[in-house]
Amino acid sequence: MRIAVFGASGRTGEPFVRKALENGNEVNAFVREKSRLEASGEGLQIFEGDVYTGEKVSECVENADAIVSVLGQNRNTSDDLLTVGGENIIEAMDKHGVERFVTLVGAGVREEGEKPSLSGKIIGLLLKLVNPEILKDAEDHTEKVRDSGLDWTIIRAPRLTGGEERGEYRTGDVSPGMKGVSRDDVADFILDCVENDRYTHEMPKITY
Repeated sequence: MRIAVFGASGRTGEPFVRKALENGNEVNAFVREKSRLEASGEGLQIFEGDVYTGEKVSECVENADAIVSVLGQNRNTSDDLLTVGGENIIEAMDKHGVERFVTLVGAGVREEGEKPSLSGKIIGLLLKLVNPEILKDAEDHTEKVRDSGLDWTIIRAPRLTGGEERGEYRTGDVSPGMKGVSRDDVADFILDCVENDRYTHEMPKITY
């Protein structure tokens, strides 16, 4: 399988690319700067571009079997990075007939009618107080992905940490808690969803 990864040089993207290659997949890694990507290996192809403007997005998607987005905001990105970048990715997927899309957002994003746990309510409140733009961006991105007609999975993760990979975690309709989850374990779950078509048209959460 060839997987196109947006946000490949990020702290979640790097372990995902590494794991995907180790599992025998081919990877189209989309980055802003090639020098920031440490992962390497046979089957890796690097695309340097700008997901926000759409530069090189279509080329990265063109020969892929599945698309993964682990885009994340920082002080140098726009407040609507996930929304606009996601629109460009979806447009390219429609153009090239790619149907499988797995994307990562924060645990603060809710499904309609969902009743969050106490910890979930706290996470949502903190996001609204501290980073309302990031939460809105994730919510808008989620809405557009759900309306895309693609075979999507929207993974909702709590605070991502650089902690040691456990290799064991719970997924689905679970309470994410406040402790966070390792980026390596999140990358492992994303790859599982891609390789095994898990949680299609669902919004699973991940926690320990």
